[in-house]
Amino acid sequence: MKAQPTKTNTRKVLIIEDEGDLCLLLNLLLDGQDMEIDHVPSLAKAGEYLLQEQPALVLLDNRLPDGFGIDYIGDIKKQHPATKVIMISGLDAAARDVALDNGADDFIEKPFTKADIFRSVKKLMN
Repeated sequence: MKAQPTKTNTRKVLIIEDEGDLCLLLNLLLDGQDMEIDHVPSLAKAGEYLLQEQPALVLLDNRLPDGFGIDYIGDIKKQHPATKVIMISGLDAAARDVALDNGADDFIEKPFTKADIFRSVKKLMN
C-alpha cells in the first residue's frame, strides 16, 4: 500500500485556466509530484479561492473569460507574497516582459512541452 503524502510535504498548486483540455493536461503532468492541485476557470473564482487558501504555486493563463491574468499577478502577490506565479500565454514576447515586470516568477509560452513545465515548476518549488 502506498503511503499518502503528509501535509508537510504536499504543496498546494492552483491552476487558473478556462480551457478544460489544457487544465487536464497540466493536472496529468503534475500528478505524482507531491502536489495538491486545484483548478478555477476565472479570475473571480481565483479571488474566492485565494481568500481561503494559500497555494505555493499558481499556474496562470493570460486570456480568461473575465480578464487578463497578466493584470492579476499583482493581486496574487499582494495577498500571498510567498506564492510563486508561472504565467502561461500564447502571446508574443512582449507579454513575457510585462508578466515578469508585474511580478510573475516565470513565463511559459504556448505551445509548451512537458520539459518546459517540469523545468519551471522544479525551479520555483525547490
